Amino acid sequence: MTKTILIVEDQQVLREIMKEYLMDEGYEVLEAGDGSQGLTLFQEHEVHLIILDVMLPELDGWSVCRRIRKISNVPILMLTARSDEDDTLLGFELGADDYVVKPCSPPILLARAKRLLENRQMHEPGDMLFGGGITIHLPSRTVSIEGKNYSLTHTEFEILAYLMKNKGIILTREQLITKIWGYDFDGEDRTLSSHVRNLRSKLGEHAKHIVTVVRSGYKFEERP
Repeated sequence: MTKTILIVEDQQVLREIMKEYLMDEGYEVLEAGDGSQGLTLFQEHEVHLIILDVMLPELDGWSVCRRIRKISNVPILMLTARSDEDDTLLGFELGADDYVVKPCSPPILLARAKRLLENRQMHEPGDMLFGGGITIHLPSRTVSIEGKNYSLTHTEFEILAYLMKNKGIILTREQLITKIWGYDFDGEDRTLSSHVRNLRSKLGEHAKHIVTVVRSGYKFEERP
């Protein structure tokens, strides 16, 4: 099935460049020049990935991201004109999965987008993971604890699933970053820490099973 990518970017030239690269790779592309239009298109179409600029007219990228996260865990790749760490951390707190600083290289943007889309297709039907009272159903990408479903972002889900698949094994930060974002990741090391912190916050008392191993990385360990 052809994947549909929604580009929400107010700079028409940049939007057209991104659109051309994505369409050349076989993706269907929807485009919006402001946040309100982006939300409308998202609600009217089946979208598999959103490329979302931060600085938008009508409704900024933060607000768009926040509203989408209330109803969907679709992967969100944010574009920011600044490399300000606070901007990046805020995006992750609101549920963004990755970010690219403008001006950006179209091939790098394409690689990031493909990585996010590929991660969603890696699980075979019927796959389930169990541990520490947490149940993950990989095909539907659902996480439940004691019968209650928990809403995770795309990246939070990938981190938790990877840790649970390797239960009891220490995964280095480098291993996790490569698994989630790929070899070409050039973001800050705190990116991973931010997503793990958000994941732990959502899991509540069950966050104790995600153990930080000092100067190494993380592991999933069933604790009483």
